[in-house]
Amino acid sequence: MLLNREELKNAGEIYKASFDAQKKKILVCAGTGCVAGGSLEIYAELKRLTEAQGLHCSVTLEIEPHDETVAIKKSGCHGFCEMGPLVRLEPQGWLYTKVKPEDCAEIVTESILGDRFVERLGYKKNGETFPTQEEIPFYKNQSRMVLEHCGHIDATSITEYLAIGGYKAFEKALFDMKPEEIVKTIEDASLRGRGGGGYPTGHKWKQVMRQKEAMKYVVCNGDEGDPGAFMDRSVMEGDPHRMLEGMMIAGIACGASEGYIYVRAEYPLAVERLEGAIAEARKYGLLGANILGSGHAFDIKISKGAGAFVCGEGSALTASIEGKRGMPRVKPPRTVEQGLFGKPTVLNNVETFANVPLIIKNGAQWYKKIGPENSPGTKAFALTGNIENTGLIEVPMGTTLREVIYDIGGGMRGGAEFKAVQIGGPSGGCLTQEHLDMPLDFDSLTKAGAMIGSGGLVVMDEHTCMVEVARFFMNFTQNESCGKCVPCREGTKRMLAILEKIVSGQGELEDIDMLLELADMISATALCGLGKTAAFPVISTIKYFRDEYEAHVVEKRCPTKTCQKLKKIVIDETLCRGCSKCSRVCPVGAISGKIKEPFVIDAGKCIKCGACIESCAFKAIKED
Repeated sequence: MLLNREELKNAGEIYKASFDAQKKKILVCAGTGCVAGGSLEIYAELKRLTEAQGLHCSVTLEIEPHDETVAIKKSGCHGFCEMGPLVRLEPQGWLYTKVKPEDCAEIVTESILGDRFVERLGYKKNGETFPTQEEIPFYKNQSRMVLEHCGHIDATSITEYLAIGGYKAFEKALFDMKPEEIVKTIEDASLRGRGGGGYPTGHKWKQVMRQKEAMKYVVCNGDEGDPGAFMDRSVMEGDPHRMLEGMMIAGIACGASEGYIYVRAEYPLAVERLEGAIAEARKYGLLGANILGSGHAFDIKISKGAGAFVCGEGSALTASIEGKRGMPRVKPPRTVEQGLFGKPTVLNNVETFANVPLIIKNGAQWYKKIGPENSPGTKAFALTGNIENTGLIEVPMGTTLREVIYDIGGGMRGGAEFKAVQIGGPSGGCLTQEHLDMPLDFDSLTKAGAMIGSGGLVVMDEHTCMVEVARFFMNFTQNESCGKCVPCREGTKRMLAILEKIVSGQGELEDIDMLLELADMISATALCGLGKTAAFPVISTIKYFRDEYEAHVVEKRCPTKTCQKLKKIVIDETLCRGCSKCSRVCPVGAISGKIKEPFVIDAGKCIKCGACIESCAFKAIKED
């Protein structure tokens, strides 16, 4: 079914009419999180029960839907992952949370047949039930642009993407715009790369467009190696055609005929959805030779990575696609001059490409009205940690940390006090209470010694040890170092050794200054971005929480009682009855004493396992 331009327009209108005619829709979240929670079983059960009621059940977009059609769809990630599996019902906009297969019968009889809301399945907060998704505070305070279709359309269907206006921006770029116009529109919109550094996308595209090479490439970085980050994964799973459309527009603008998506093999669902989307796009004549009869050729391939964090760096990523070991190279030449297979290459991440169709369709000035002038648009974040509401969010650039944590995130879990947030993953830095009202944009974060990175936000409360946080991220970075350059290979190893020494109670005061000295050296001399930013978590935690470091090395005490080797367990002799139970459960024989007399703990033998605390019926054993 190879279409020309007119046929594509007609198909879009037909599918839109069919989409709008679906009076009742059940959207079952089929993102990775909900699938792991059993959403596919819920999907199958809803389909079975709907058909058992004699209703016309549709799982694909039918050209002529029946009047009583109930459309059941596998949607992308809704974002509120901790409340999954999630099921959305339209036209009411009802959102059911933590749905189980046994709830499906009630959903069908009450909501589908009876048009009644099942209150027990609705989201509740402080005794109030929020029936619709748009009313829930987690969603109400967001501005979902890149994620607008995730959770609202069938993630596996090109017909639904066409029905909501998909590929219109590509059609416009292909037939109505010159490459220079496309690049200028992206430049005028001030779109900055969402993969980490915030480099101007239009400037990058212009550099590739001006190259004289006949062969050029467009590469999408879907590696997303930051711990806890899943923004790009959700787009690839929930709205793959949006990302493909952005890549295809980049191909027109830069004169590229081939594109590659680099995605980690640990994202099997994303790979499956992308493969399906590419196959559908080829079927409709949107990829391949002579696209829509225009004479333009462009195709996309998928390259699966093995999960190396360093392959998020451009030259390491392209080396991996080429079948080489993923290691960065010295620059210049840069990727825009000699990238994939030594040819000029546009390299952007998933979220960046997903913004492109919106800009081409609505114009640069429309885009610049969203967020601050220097960082327009929105940003998706993976909100995790010690916070009430975790999940995937999207907010305008310039939104404050306070709004994210308290308005969307619902505040700190259990009423604890906010302490810090790690932003930007292992390459990012910590923000503290003094930054709560700082706008989240590229330039503001850089001034604060942090970075947006790919968009991970790990929120920490008063019970978090910041020295251990620094050790955790340094351990990750050191393990992921490719080893090519000495500063990163040896410097991160030395920094990790010092941090492990500190959290074990063996640290010395000069170790803190040594960490900062090593951090300066690595940042100044490392070969790639991974090494240059590896020390950011250490630098920022020392800057804002030096007192915690000093407590570890001077007082041999962890203020939050997190560090295992710095814990001290004691027996309160006024409460101890001398029953000997603690002595009997101690795995290393560190507790001794006489029956009916207070027992004592040998601190030298104690491994701080806590077995004695749990066993004491008189609450005489405590952490000091």
